[in-house]
Amino acid sequence: MESHSRAENTTTAAAIIGPTLHPWTISSTVAELQELLIAHGFSKLRVDGNFGYLTEAAVKAFQRQHGLRIDGCVGPKTWRVLKTAIRPGSRLLRRGHTGADVAELQGLLRVNGYDIDRNGIFCPQTQACIVDFQQQHKLKAEGVIDAVTWALLRGKPLTGTRQKQRQWFWDNRKWW
Repeated sequence: MESHSRAENTTTAAAIIGPTLHPWTISSTVAELQELLIAHGFSKLRVDGNFGYLTEAAVKAFQRQHGLRIDGCVGPKTWRVLKTAIRPGSRLLRRGHTGADVAELQGLLRVNGYDIDRNGIFCPQTQACIVDFQQQHKLKAEGVIDAVTWALLRGKPLTGTRQKQRQWFWDNRKWW
């Protein structure tokens, strides 16, 4: 629980609270909700921006697991738990995302020498820092945080990503 309160202290209220969502809503905010639910273990969902019956069932299960009011709607309390209880690195992060994992990303950027506010909002400044970081590390500089970028930000070596070929086989008797 201490990590949740620490994450809340570093993020702004705008990063934690989202608009109230009801079943059958279609929007990009629903897509972020679905990404958060998948990151929390509801892997049967599809990110399509449609708050259908599968998303509603996942929201109700999430609310049940976390002792929230089970109504299938995503209000301030549900948003707060969704965005503060998320494990950094459990979802792809891109511009427009908010939450404690974004605040963690911004903290890692600060550790890596970037002057950026740790507000929990993936803003254009955060994206610019990520693109620069990815360019410096010879990654595809698209501003999206995946597992490789998380590992490099944390200073961990990349293992198992590439295998070296031990030697080339040369047979000059064959033409193919």
